[in-house]
Amino acid sequence: MTMQTTVEGGLLSRIDNAVAAIRQKTSIKPKAGVILGTGLGQLVNKIKGGVKIAYGEIPHFPRTTVESHAGRLHIGDLSGRPVAMMEGRFHYYEGYSLEEVTFPVRVMKALGAGILIISNAAGGLSVKEYRKGDLVLIKDHINFMGVNPLIGPNDNRLGIRFPDMIEPYSERLRKVAHKAADKLKMKLHEGVYIGVTGPCLETRAEYRFMRSSGADLVGMSTVPEVIVGVHAQLEILGISVVTDLCDPDNLKPVDIEEIIRTANEAGPRLNDLVEETIRLL
Repeated sequence: MTMQTTVEGGLLSRIDNAVAAIRQKTSIKPKAGVILGTGLGQLVNKIKGGVKIAYGEIPHFPRTTVESHAGRLHIGDLSGRPVAMMEGRFHYYEGYSLEEVTFPVRVMKALGAGILIISNAAGGLSVKEYRKGDLVLIKDHINFMGVNPLIGPNDNRLGIRFPDMIEPYSERLRKVAHKAADKLKMKLHEGVYIGVTGPCLETRAEYRFMRSSGADLVGMSTVPEVIVGVHAQLEILGISVVTDLCDPDNLKPVDIEEIIRTANEAGPRLNDLVEETIRLL
C-alpha cells in the first residue's frame, strides 16, 4: 500500500466498512466506548439489550491472540447510557501495526462515541503507595514504546496533524470518577502510566529508570489508543488495576496466571466504578 493510498482511501474506507457491518446488526449509537483490559472482561455482563459481535465479523478488525481477551464488541445499555464495549484489546507485541491496534478506537468514534474509557492491568511502580488490586486513575502517560500510531500521512478528516497532548486524560472525567468512588466508598489513586511494547517483563534497571522518570504504573497497552483517541477528539478516562508490584530491590518472578487472577478479583470494583461513573456523566 502506498502512502498516497493510505491517506485517500485506506483507513477512512476501512472505518466506513466496519461501521457499515456493525450498523447491519444494531442501530444503537454509543455515547461512550469502553476498552476492557486483561482479566477485566466481566463488565460486559452488565450491558442490557443490544448485541455482541465477534471481532471476526467486523471487517478489518484484528483477531485477539491473548488468551484472557475474548474478542467481542458489545453494544447496548450500561447505567442508562448507550455504550460500545470491547471485550479484549489488541497489542503491539502481538505483531499488529499500531494502526491495527487502534482501529477500534476510530470505529467507536465513527459510531458516535464522544467518550473513551480504557482499563488495563498494570504493574505498580509506586510500591510504597500501591497494593495489589488497587485502582488507579491515569492522569498522564509516558510513551516508552518507541513508536507512535500517528506516524505517516495524516488524514485531516480523522484529526489534525499535530494534536496537543497537554491533557490526554480528561480532568473532568477524573473528577466524575472520584465522585463515583466516594459514593461507592472506594479508594482510588491517581498516577502516571508508562507504556512499553512487551511482551517480556522489565528488568530491575528498567524499573529503576521508570520510577526515576516519574512513572507510577507500567503496562503494554493504552498509550496508542489514547494518542489516537486524542487525535479523534475523544474525551478519555484511563483506569489501571495494579496486578503486581515492581520493586527492583525485592523483585520476584511474575506469574501471569496470578496477574490475571488479581485482575479478576479487582474486576467487580472496577465494574462498579465504571458503572457509577457512566451513570454520573
